[in-house]
Amino acid sequence: MAERYSSFDRGGTRWLLQRVTAAFLIVVLAFHFFQLHFVTHAYEIELAGTEARMQNPAYFATMVLFLVTAAFHGINGVYNALVNQGLEGTQKTAVKWGLIVAGVVLVAQGIRVATVMAGVSIA
Repeated sequence: MAERYSSFDRGGTRWLLQRVTAAFLIVVLAFHFFQLHFVTHAYEIELAGTEARMQNPAYFATMVLFLVTAAFHGINGVYNALVNQGLEGTQKTAVKWGLIVAGVVLVAQGIRVATVMAGVSIA
């Protein structure tokens, strides 16, 4: 069986980033679910609270960082899964750039939604 490239090989920079982003996502999601299920029980109160918290630059920056981290983690994971399934050559390049473009579009859309929720004017 041919050995395939993977950023999941131990010691690589992307291997480390994949683990760091996973840990960050788990911590933020755990905090979010704790807040959602044990602190605030009403959806309307939570939505109003989120809109108010988005005014805070630190909260806004954390949400944008979460979005970028989730995009990297997911795209890198999908790319490696496809490469490990035998994707090679021009298909590999096309998929890589397709995933990068999709990630940039998703992050840009997420930031746009976050700025609307924060009440920040974007030109």
